[in-house]
Amino acid sequence: MNEIICPNCKKAFKIDEAGFADILKQVRDHEFNNELLERVEMLRVEKENAVKLAQANVKNELQAEAARKDAEIAELKSQKNLALAQLESKKDAELAELKAKLQSIETANRLAVNEAVGKIEKQRDELAGELKNKDVEKQLLESSLKDRYETELKSKDEMIAYYKDMKAKLSTKMVGETLEQHCETEFNKLRATGFQNAYFEKDNDAKTGSKGDYIYRETDIADNEVISIMFEMKNEGDETATKKKNEDFIRELDKDRKEKGCEYAVLVTLLESESELYNTGIVDMSHRYPKLYIVRPQFFIPIITILRNAALNSMKYKSELALVKAQNVDVTNFEDQLNDFRDSFGRNFRLASEKFKTAIESIDKSIVQLQKTKENLLRSEDNLRIANGKADDLTIKRLTRGNPTMSAKFADLNNTDV
Repeated sequence: MNEIICPNCKKAFKIDEAGFADILKQVRDHEFNNELLERVEMLRVEKENAVKLAQANVKNELQAEAARKDAEIAELKSQKNLALAQLESKKDAELAELKAKLQSIETANRLAVNEAVGKIEKQRDELAGELKNKDVEKQLLESSLKDRYETELKSKDEMIAYYKDMKAKLSTKMVGETLEQHCETEFNKLRATGFQNAYFEKDNDAKTGSKGDYIYRETDIADNEVISIMFEMKNEGDETATKKKNEDFIRELDKDRKEKGCEYAVLVTLLESESELYNTGIVDMSHRYPKLYIVRPQFFIPIITILRNAALNSMKYKSELALVKAQNVDVTNFEDQLNDFRDSFGRNFRLASEKFKTAIESIDKSIVQLQKTKENLLRSEDNLRIANGKADDLTIKRLTRGNPTMSAKFADLNNTDV
């Protein structure tokens, strides 16, 4: 038991260990609470002081930062004003320079425009003068052409009337012969200048049962045939009772071409005079018969020229192809010959080496034989010289001595010469 004295009444009383511990705990808790309250109060005061101090410090820092920012802003404003002033000065200088350049360009352009305008006006005046002259020339030319065409038209009308009258008077056979003569004449006009190596004659070979009218053949300088054409000329008088068509003759013409060995066949015709097909130009009938054409007489020379030029071009390509083939063959032959030479060279060299000694021996023998022949020839020369001397001494008188028959013959010859 513990004895405790009350601080107020001064009386002592006893308390067990549990009560003492509880009282002690109460005392301690009370002191702790008081101490805690004091500590909390002290912390609150410290906190308020710290907050006030922090607020003062932050305020001071903010005021210092604001002062620094104000100084920076003032400095930036000063730099900005300086830069703006420099830019303004530079802009004014560049603007003044650009204005000077612009003024110079405007002056140059004005001068160039004035010069160009002057040139254009001058050219305009010249063109106006030329146009005026051209108009006059055009009027004169139109008048001249009109007169000439009217004259030519009148002449052609007269010629048409003349040929119509001539066709009406001629028989069908005579008209056909006239067309043949026309084509032959047209060809002969150009034979000497354009067809020096050409053959153009009537086809008179009728051993196969039929024949064309004319055969054209041309060769090159090497006598190679360039082109050949079988021609048939057909015409018909306006008064002919039975009108025929061009297709009535192309089968027989193709047959004649094959029989006479010609490459092309051409029907020169005046039949079907109203046909737009035959009047437009050269008509290719290869869809019916190979290499067969139908033309009007005015295309007689052009069809020869066209086919001839095509054949000449073909000959050129054929020659080039043959040359290339020959070159390839030559290369092949050269390689074969080279291989043969390589194979046979060794064999020939061996054989030549083997026979070389024999040949040397034969040459030595030949030299001996030739020396003997030389000596014999020298002796023969002496004999010939003796014989020549005897021949020089030989006369007719000596030959006929003792031979009356030969004497009489020589006497008769002498009398005949006299």
